[in-house]
Amino acid sequence: MKTVLILFLLALPVAAQHEHHAQPAPAPAPEDQSAKLDIPDIPLLDQDGRAVRFHTDLIKDRVVAINFVFTTCTTICPPMGATFGKLRELLGDRKDVHLISVSVDPRTDTPERLKAWAAKFGAGPGWTLVTGEPEKVTTLLKALGAYTASPADHTPLVLVGNGLRGEWTRAYGLAPPAKLAELIDEAARNPAQAYFGDVPLVNQDGKTMKLYSDLIRGRTVVIDVMFTGCTGACPVMGRTFAKVQDWLGDRLGKDVYLISISVDPVNDTPAKLKEYAAGFKAKPGWFFLTGKPADVHAALGKLGQAVETPEAHKNLFLIGNDRTGLWKKAMGLAAPEEILPIVDSVVNDRG
Repeated sequence: MKTVLILFLLALPVAAQHEHHAQPAPAPAPEDQSAKLDIPDIPLLDQDGRAVRFHTDLIKDRVVAINFVFTTCTTICPPMGATFGKLRELLGDRKDVHLISVSVDPRTDTPERLKAWAAKFGAGPGWTLVTGEPEKVTTLLKALGAYTASPADHTPLVLVGNGLRGEWTRAYGLAPPAKLAELIDEAARNPAQAYFGDVPLVNQDGKTMKLYSDLIRGRTVVIDVMFTGCTGACPVMGRTFAKVQDWLGDRLGKDVYLISISVDPVNDTPAKLKEYAAGFKAKPGWFFLTGKPADVHAALGKLGQAVETPEAHKNLFLIGNDRTGLWKKAMGLAAPEEILPIVDSVVNDRG
């Protein structure tokens, strides 16, 4: 039996009103507003002259901050460039966030001009500047609510959004970098994180792992519950997991984890779990987890698997794709050839 398990509902963003100012708005800055955007996949050129598609290559699966500048601007653009430079420093080595600057004067702003302009503000990896054919750039600017007839009239605007979830916020382009970093953190926060939380568990190697941040975030997971003293369903489910492990190949431990959580944390020490894992020839990326009883109970509760006694545990697999939000469950005692297609549908989900 195949059952889809819906765990999360994403709130629909509210359309925002657009305002345009010839000069930076005076303090206090306008309030941040949610925005609903239909972002076109416009072909453009980056600052190195490489062809990029705006949505596919720059937005699709990323958290991004977008501002709008032109290289001959002498008013708001230099401060906005400096803000992005400071923001890039604040973000450090984060790979999940990308900064984008769109030229509002594509007739003048060649890739070379954009690259030289950005260099003044320390631009580097993680910050892409784009220009292109004027008609195409105009289409993009209109879609983003940033178009003005004259480049000099463009508004100091930053769009912060999550391309995967389609959630966007319009922010003041001259806001402090720390403020923009807060908006980026909010955009990056996954509803799954709020749901699961970061309950600490301990794996078979004695390493503490947080339920969401270390095990689920950004990955596909296949989860079962077990205990080492089980002589009924657990060995059967373990053998099925071993077949899933073989099917995953080198994806295991990269974008897919197998997670087996003990429902008997009092007896199942990391050493016992390590010995148990060896019986299934578990490879890196298949974690057997225990921990403090209260922590394990909390984690199992989030998964709908909390039980009063180990023997009462459910014989279910939970399969979830954190990137797309798709979760399914499968009967753990079903034949592997029935379970693998369900796993495949979640692992290879594209949203």
